[in-house]
Amino acid sequence: MGLTNTPSDLLPGTLELLILKALVGGAKHGYGIVEYLRQSSDDVLRIGESALYPALQRLLLNGWAKAAWGTSENNRRARYYTLTASGRKQLSAERAEFDRMVGAIQRVLATT
Repeated sequence: MGLTNTPSDLLPGTLELLILKALVGGAKHGYGIVEYLRQSSDDVLRIGESALYPALQRLLLNGWAKAAWGTSENNRRARYYTLTASGRKQLSAERAEFDRMVGAIQRVLATT
């Protein structure tokens, strides 16, 4: 049994970074994004709908993702999200900033 991560469990902006990364491999619907994050984190990251859909909306509003309706694997109507060129640039920038922050935290923790 795992915990459902909320935005407050993650560093600010991390959820958007993770969603952008999830979309690198191609279009995914909300459940597909959640499953990608859960599986690729070895079941540590469990993002709930209350965090996912507002974050997806922010990505759409910023032009980092686009959405289109399609049919899911189980033949249901689903909204599929894809990464835009602007989203790829944002992913690169956010990844660099995240790596910088993690490095700083590691340096603080390594001091005696």
